[in-house]
Amino acid sequence: MTTLADLATPHQPNWCPGCGNYTIWAAFKNAAVEQGWDNTNTAMTADIGCNGHIVNFTKINSVEGLHGRALPVAEGIKMANHKLNVFSFIGDGGCMGEGGNHFIHACRRNHDITVVIHDNELYSLTTGQTSPTTQQGYPTKSTPFGNPDKPFSPAALAIASGATFVARVYSGDIKNLKEILIKANKHKGIAIIDVLQPCVTFHKVCTHTFYQQNTTPLPDDWDRTDKAAAFMKAMEFGENDIPVGIFYEVEKPTNESHFPQLKQTPIVKIPIKRDGLKEILKSYS
Repeated sequence: MTTLADLATPHQPNWCPGCGNYTIWAAFKNAAVEQGWDNTNTAMTADIGCNGHIVNFTKINSVEGLHGRALPVAEGIKMANHKLNVFSFIGDGGCMGEGGNHFIHACRRNHDITVVIHDNELYSLTTGQTSPTTQQGYPTKSTPFGNPDKPFSPAALAIASGATFVARVYSGDIKNLKEILIKANKHKGIAIIDVLQPCVTFHKVCTHTFYQQNTTPLPDDWDRTDKAAAFMKAMEFGENDIPVGIFYEVEKPTNESHFPQLKQTPIVKIPIKRDGLKEILKSYS
């Protein structure tokens, strides 16, 4: 049985006081305790950025990849051992910017991993530059006269790219985020969670108060199988109009299910045959 003490590391969190990363971390740890996620059955990957520190504060097997490259690392882990629960924590900048190609193809291939996007609408570790999710017109250090570009909607892009589980949630709603993390992990296929996370230091509009006042849960009778409706709903983002919840959820074959080599045993448990190398080398001598 996993306990919070089992997940502790010697390192103390050093995010800014009030940062949304704290509640994402708390929700994940609570889910891990409830579901028994630990070093024997779970792996984490992380992006470079404030979000990436989550692997330093959570005692679970983890790899911090290059900026924007957390997803291919997660895919490789899942292919090597498809029995693992695999979570990838990535910032909106790394996910939608440098890692945008990895994101759309991970969704298209339907890898059986859970992707947690720490979406604070900025590159915050480098002191608050415009990211691909920054709202148009918002002034940042890199766009002091206002962001000229329209932002991506991570949830809408995920739906359009072929993801089979897509949700949006405010990071301060720890209980709901915990439940969505559990549902996402149980889903067979790629699960994308766009977590609306305030950056208390550099973003002065999308604050905790803003999200508390402007997020609205999807109705109880929302049809999660209607892709067109899910896409349109995911595009909604504004004052008094930020839908949160599970937009889309369908069952389709996962990437891993297409490989017969994985049906009986994980690749990591298949012994490597080293005999025959001499004969191969002789053919080139």
